[in-house]
Amino acid sequence: MDGYNIIKMQKKLKKYIDEMRFHHTMGVMYTAAALAMRYDVDIERAQVAGLLHDCAKCIPNAKKLKICNQQHIPVSEVEKKSPYLLHARLGAYIAKEKYNVTDPEILSAIEFHTTGKPEMTMLEKIIFIADYIEPMRSKAANLPEIRKLAFQDIDRAVFETMRDTIQYLNEEKTCLDNQTVVAYNYYKKLIEEKEAE
Repeated sequence: MDGYNIIKMQKKLKKYIDEMRFHHTMGVMYTAAALAMRYDVDIERAQVAGLLHDCAKCIPNAKKLKICNQQHIPVSEVEKKSPYLLHARLGAYIAKEKYNVTDPEILSAIEFHTTGKPEMTMLEKIIFIADYIEPMRSKAANLPEIRKLAFQDIDRAVFETMRDTIQYLNEEKTCLDNQTVVAYNYYKKLIEEKEAE
């Protein structure tokens, strides 16, 4: 694998996202690196995925839809109603096109960092969790517990994060991506099977 120039990527990214988003992104990058150390995953790949996970977040919603349309990126009915949900899938496209990331696992980790999916790779789990627990996050339910769990049992941390996210979205009456429900059911079963052993 070719090495990535992470400093150069940071400088470029800083032009396209606002200051708060950039601080969050740096938090995700460092948290992803720490989790990569814990779970014996390539640290640089975790940093790149963490750094670019929200690279499409600050694109206006109308433009998100337009780019997806132009590039034949699939858009679900839920995403048409709530285009902000597209930032993950669009982020994977931008990471490839604008930052020359060709590693399919890094691109997948970016694409599924909001919804998760069944049978995630360790890198995908790391980015999913790092986005939720990075140091600037403070509002999520059970955050201290999930932060601890992330370094002890990442599958359980993924499950708890999905459960809390679904609960929060239901309470807020916000759009829930079906992908999240599918992923949640998969990890729920996995944890139940682990506990039954």
